[in-house]
Amino acid sequence: MELGKRIRELRAEIGFTQGELAGQACVSQGYLSQLENGDVRNPSAAVILRLAQAVHVDADELFEAAGYPTVRTLKRVYEGYEANVDPDLLRFLGRLPRNRQRRLLLLLEGMENLVEETRRGGGERTADQDARLSSERG
Repeated sequence: MELGKRIRELRAEIGFTQGELAGQACVSQGYLSQLENGDVRNPSAAVILRLAQAVHVDADELFEAAGYPTVRTLKRVYEGYEANVDPDLLRFLGRLPRNRQRRLLLLLEGMENLVEETRRGGGERTADQDARLSSERG
């Protein structure tokens, strides 16, 4: 549901006028009207928090209506997702400086590409791959 429609519904449920809700949430009535009409695309987190408090709902409800990701949303998205990376490898990678992580990633990608090319029968590197590897080593 869109944020504006949800705010209007909640405001009606508690019997507030736009002016009353605007006062409770410390926003102008004009801004609240724009929100309810869908004219404001990205309201600030502070405004959403104040509105949620004024209408007595969990702020996540309004954040989700505004299209912002919340912990609740992310949990649903990643429910059942299981990382199958060795924890020791993750710890090792986490201790590496960022530039070494990038080099390692490029090396692994290059190896993966080489394996794929070999499987397809074209095991030679291109000039672009040679140049990329040389620039990373330098």
